[in-house]
Amino acid sequence: MITFHNPLQHTHAPEHEFFRGERVPCFENPTRAAYVEAALTARGHVLHPPDVDCTEVLAKIHAPRYLAFLASAWQQWLSLGEEQNRVQPFPSVWPVRTLRSDIEPDNFIAKLGLYSMDNGSPLAAGTWTAAKAGADAAASAAARLAAGERAAFCSTRPPGHHAGPDFMGGYCFLNNAAVAAQWLRDHGAARVAVLDVDYHHGNGTQSIFYDRADVLFVSIHGDPRTEYPFYLGHADETGAGLGAGCNLNLPLPAGTDAATWFAALEQACARIAAFGADALVVSLGLDTHEGDPISRFRLATTDFLRLGARLRGVGLPTVLVLEGGYAAAELGTNAVNVLEGFEQA
Repeated sequence: MITFHNPLQHTHAPEHEFFRGERVPCFENPTRAAYVEAALTARGHVLHPPDVDCTEVLAKIHAPRYLAFLASAWQQWLSLGEEQNRVQPFPSVWPVRTLRSDIEPDNFIAKLGLYSMDNGSPLAAGTWTAAKAGADAAASAAARLAAGERAAFCSTRPPGHHAGPDFMGGYCFLNNAAVAAQWLRDHGAARVAVLDVDYHHGNGTQSIFYDRADVLFVSIHGDPRTEYPFYLGHADETGAGLGAGCNLNLPLPAGTDAATWFAALEQACARIAAFGADALVVSLGLDTHEGDPISRFRLATTDFLRLGARLRGVGLPTVLVLEGGYAAAELGTNAVNVLEGFEQA
């Protein structure tokens, strides 16, 4: 399977985040992609840099003012004073209910709150560079499908599925899976299915496609009543307007075992088949692994071979895009197991 990576992913390297009130090292860090790349190389995969510019596609899934903010955010931060280069910006105010979001403030921290769904996506000097290159990698993988490849894998970070039309969150800035889906739509696929198997609901992807009939979004994830992102991912969210019926959420309780999880996967695959998609994009979160430090499903490393085989069984040209997964040492093995399960099925 052709594999794209993000040679600039290391430029997004914030030093810390906040977890349960404490300042801690970032769970989402450059070692994640490094483990995956090492495992891919060890198993004979050749890593390709992006060869597609996704700028036009980005403009179709993200708001112009949000993209403009991301591209200039670090320079805006530095403009506040020389000492800003030594600290990370975090939002401290958000436009919640009754507050306006249509007017962009001049104050940088207020802008950051306008475009952030949480304070868990710390910016660094290379955030935009890494995020844009990662989105280019996703578009590059999709382009190979449009050119006739059976499948392609995008091993990149930062992840993307929590990034919505005009907001960042959950370590995500640009929505890589949505980029891949939109690229496929723009290049011949009448209908595309996006299957999100990350432990956390892909709220950003759902928001981008929620009122569209040409993209089906299906997500298997931890119940949002107890799991991030909390405010989206319930089973009664089925799409709106033209997109009514084109959104399927399958929330599962913390502690779900592999048998129950794979039963939900069968339900997801049946819905994708009924949709009649021409291509499949998989938001490949690997934080369903039993050893993940911030997630609570119980898939074993061997279960990812089974996952890959079942994805192959869907019978569609497939782009797999790396999302979450924070048991870093196991992450590479789990990722390669998905690819090998897919290829050997």
